[in-house]
Amino acid sequence: MTDKTSTHNAAAAASDPLAGKIAVITGAAHGIGYQIARTYAAHGATVVVSDVDVQAAEAAADTVPGATALRCDVRDQNSVAELFERATNDYGKVDIAVANAGIATVSPLLEMSLDTWRNMMSINLDGVFLTVQHAARAMIATQTAGSIITMASVTALAGVPLVGHYAAAKAAVVSLTKTAALELRPTGIRVNAILPGFAETQLVTGNRGQYEAALGVDFDDLIRQGQGGYVTVEDVAGLALFLANNRSGFCTGGAFVVDGGLTASLI
Repeated sequence: MTDKTSTHNAAAAASDPLAGKIAVITGAAHGIGYQIARTYAAHGATVVVSDVDVQAAEAAADTVPGATALRCDVRDQNSVAELFERATNDYGKVDIAVANAGIATVSPLLEMSLDTWRNMMSINLDGVFLTVQHAARAMIATQTAGSIITMASVTALAGVPLVGHYAAAKAAVVSLTKTAALELRPTGIRVNAILPGFAETQLVTGNRGQYEAALGVDFDDLIRQGQGGYVTVEDVAGLALFLANNRSGFCTGGAFVVDGGLTASLI
């Protein structure tokens, strides 16, 4: 190989670090998951846009170059298994899996029903467990040293009024990620968690009124004071890109915060 060829290949790898990679993203029809899909495709990956709303997934996939859409209900282990079976059958392997599907609701603990609690856990925790499990099985079956990324939250790190169920699920996701990283390390599969701060997505801004009514504060002012503004979907997708490619090849079991300094401050 000539120096010129070597330089060209290095430049191509830098511009398209996910070239030839197959990525499966749950909850990718909107918000953070959708932006991750767009970012991965822009850097060379072939993306499977997955969502429980298949029409929304198809609409999203239509705007992501080379992407396909598959329905998946992450609460259902058969649905998650089928997602990774179909992706593997269609593309021969899965290199990257992002367990992004999730919901957010607001309720004080003393007013929260058990059904509300269990619904949160079924999607935000059980769904991540099933995604990690079936993604890893698919990777091992094809001897793929892949990257699995879980979507947690800074609410995993401290008490947060009104979202105790959400925060508990996200804290469990961080712990699950660390255990999965250790168990899968011999296979070459890496597992890392992303912990966004409060992002300007429907999951957060859609609950703004309930926060303000319960806490008696302007929610936007609270976000500006705590983290300097809302986290953007691009902020999260940039970290997801790093964790998906070989530049993070020695990163596993990590909990990577994207919060503008929110968790670094006591005031």
